[in-house]
Amino acid sequence: MSVAPVEIERTESDSAPQAVQEPDLPWVTIVHDDPVNLMSYVVYVFQSYFGYPKDKARALMMDVHHKGHAVVSSGTREEMERDVQAMHGYGLWATLRHDK
Repeated sequence: MSVAPVEIERTESDSAPQAVQEPDLPWVTIVHDDPVNLMSYVVYVFQSYFGYPKDKARALMMDVHHKGHAVVSSGTREEMERDVQAMHGYGLWATLRHDK
């Protein structure tokens, strides 16, 4: 017994291209103030890890000190998870957040 092929009728919605999903951006790394680390050390971390010039690193450190936190980097979730882990490795208190 043979089975005849069946034609499948496609509707317009079946063949319509799928919408391209927007990248999962922006995620941010936030460094929070703590009573342990010296301000000069925080500037050093921002310069050495992120490659920021001294003036930018100092301005971010001052935000951390006076405002209680600062956004120090942004990008994909994976990049920000890596940055948060690096900040923890330096002994800084850091978190990530999806910034819509």
